[in-house]
Amino acid sequence: MDSDLIVREDSHRLDDVPSSPVTFVEFLDFECEACGAVYPAVEELREEYEGEMTFVIRYFPLDGHPNSRQAAHAVEAAARQGELEGMYRLMFETQEEWSHNEEPQDEVFRGFAEELGLDVEQWEADYYSDDVAQRVQSDFEDAVALGLQGTPSFFVNDEFIAPETLTDLTDPIDEALSSDQ
Repeated sequence: MDSDLIVREDSHRLDDVPSSPVTFVEFLDFECEACGAVYPAVEELREEYEGEMTFVIRYFPLDGHPNSRQAAHAVEAAARQGELEGMYRLMFETQEEWSHNEEPQDEVFRGFAEELGLDVEQWEADYYSDDVAQRVQSDFEDAVALGLQGTPSFFVNDEFIAPETLTDLTDPIDEALSSDQ
């Protein structure tokens, strides 16, 4: 695997532990039901390994989800005001309310920006900007170049993981952590 495509310098880190031997990466789609279903387990991992590993998210909005690209734009626009994690959480915690709706969910996402106390004018300018669109597209292109077929797609360091259980995620993390000692 091309590690430069898995994590870039500008990739978003929900948890950043520069001294850690482990980087956990999730390519995700905020409208994907599987991503929503695995979200609590991923949060459990973040809590369990807090301070021990870097946790990276990458955008991979799939074409079959009508609002996934705009959801990624909403998160990216929030990230530019320091609220990456707040918007990330809102997307998954409210996924059932807005997802799989053919109508654009721009106003719902704008409401999230208001709820997070963002400068909504700035958030909106970013949300609709070419710069945000290109940032999301860049992550998407990396996912395609890596040959990813769907979401969620996980990597522990440069190793692709196709988990069926939580242990399928924790075992490679534990192995990478123990091999560094």
